Amino acid sequence: MNVRLKRIAIFGGSFDPPHTAHVELARTALQALALDSVRWIPAGQPWQKSRAMTPAAHREAMVRLAIEDQARFVLDRTELERSGPSITLDTVTAFQAAEPGVDWVLLIGGDQYANLHTWRHWPDLLSRVTLAVAQRPGVTQVPDPAVLARPHRVVPLPMLDISSTQIRQQVACGLPLDGLVPPAVARYIEHNRLYQEGNAH
Repeated sequence: MNVRLKRIAIFGGSFDPPHTAHVELARTALQALALDSVRWIPAGQPWQKSRAMTPAAHREAMVRLAIEDQARFVLDRTELERSGPSITLDTVTAFQAAEPGVDWVLLIGGDQYANLHTWRHWPDLLSRVTLAVAQRPGVTQVPDPAVLARPHRVVPLPMLDISSTQIRQQVACGLPLDGLVPPAVARYIEHNRLYQEGNAH
């Protein structure tokens, strides 16, 4: 008898803040890839980010709020608890050691896909996971040929043209966030005065 492996998606990012497109992508992936769960992993120290990051405690809290009503979404603190730069291979290796009977799926966006060849130890990483790439409609991100040669699946991203950069700019300009982030996240941003003009965090 064939026993189906548990299938879990790894969905990492700075989530500064998590927004509606993140949530819709994770929901789409659950169905399209027959996932048991999506593991949301806020990055502790994203080594490729040049801008100042919002403190991890705020980003963690916002992810909790964004996914609180989704039974198969799980917040994972692995990268928040690890010292040093957040390296995806380190996270995947730790998960595989702790849970060997799992088919791990790495869920990334098209922009990350295009830059995947710059990730540390990316060939080893792709040998350990199924790569699922979400592309926004009408946006073509071309990866490095070496990455393109690796087997992967493409997940259609819902037509939501939303970015965390856009949201931070909206807040700084005093504009509403209706439809851009889950309501609980919008309330958190307002209550904690995040992303306001003159506030680096």
